[in-house]
Amino acid sequence: MSEPQASAPRGSILSEIDLPLFSCLWLHAVLVYLVVVIGRVTASYAMLDLGLSFFWVGVISAAFSVIPIFIAVPLGRINDRGHDSLTVRVGSACLLLSGLLFWLTPPSAVSLFIATAVLGVGQICCMGGHQMVSIRSGKTIRGRDAVFGYYMVAIATGQGLGPLLMGWIAGDDARTAPVGLLFTIMAGTSLLALFASVLIKPGPQRDEKSAAAPVAVMDLLRMRGLLAYVTASVMTITALDLIVVYLPLLGAERNMDVATVGLIMAVRAVFSMTARLAYVPLVDLIGRTPLTYISILSPAAAFIVLAFPAPLWVIYPAMAVAGMGLGVAATLTLSGVVDLAPPSARATAMSLRLTGNRLGLIVIPVGASLIAAFTGAAGVFVILATCLAGSAAGLRTSRSDR
Repeated sequence: MSEPQASAPRGSILSEIDLPLFSCLWLHAVLVYLVVVIGRVTASYAMLDLGLSFFWVGVISAAFSVIPIFIAVPLGRINDRGHDSLTVRVGSACLLLSGLLFWLTPPSAVSLFIATAVLGVGQICCMGGHQMVSIRSGKTIRGRDAVFGYYMVAIATGQGLGPLLMGWIAGDDARTAPVGLLFTIMAGTSLLALFASVLIKPGPQRDEKSAAAPVAVMDLLRMRGLLAYVTASVMTITALDLIVVYLPLLGAERNMDVATVGLIMAVRAVFSMTARLAYVPLVDLIGRTPLTYISILSPAAAFIVLAFPAPLWVIYPAMAVAGMGLGVAATLTLSGVVDLAPPSARATAMSLRLTGNRLGLIVIPVGASLIAAFTGAAGVFVILATCLAGSAAGLRTSRSDR
């Protein structure tokens, strides 16, 4: 795989991007995250309809992450050999299978667990492939930074369209969602994602005979600053994922209708998207290190606000702050992992990030569900705020300013 140029004349940023390749990636990413958010939010409402306890909510949410923990690093090795487009297509097929399971099997704790697990496999395959296609899409280092920002915009677009679509379908004043119809839409959208995955052209494959030996995982983790960036990246992505799961439950506890919950989630997505569009100018203006700390600590403060009963006029700006912070932090920490990892092991380093993310999505929901049994869904947001603050402190002490 060719390396991006270190510098280029400061013209239009679009000239530093492979637009045909990135356009296909962007479309596919929107469809993937539309599928994921519809599947996960609708599964939460299906759990409410079944009257499942907070323990089961935590277990089923953790199913999203169980298998990915074991396959993320092998997938990274495959992607380092140039097979990123293949993993995207395999992931798209898994999304379709998950959609069919959600749609065609009678709702139960077991069926929701299995379908959620398959959804998690599909998402991690797509995400791992997307990240390497993003690197291929940047002709320069600055272009690569821009691609990461625009890719995160695609994620935010899918995550924002999903709740708006669900709120529109549910209608005003609905306290639950039309689960069957939404799972049907999820299955149809996952079919579109499978078709779109074919448009992503393969990259050059690495010659196994001439390639250097793979970098050991422990050697990667010992690289200065890499573990701290992986941890911070894990916490930002975990926070983004768990908002999707626990905000509907928080809304149900506080008698919010589905449309209101969807609008709150859309606010988060819109502000994440706005922050990611401005990612390169923000880095140029503020600098990577201070912007990283600000972007991690601001959502931590917003989650503390959400944990306490508050009127909507407070919740909306708090979610906007969380959206902006997490939007920038997710991009910065991903870029930090890529910058620190050796070129021959970038996909493996990013797979460590994905593995940690899935570990977080198991440990935090299960632990949070035990606390939520006593505190309600608000306790989850306190835990997320604490973990975000801790990851910022870890970054501060792990390495000098960049």
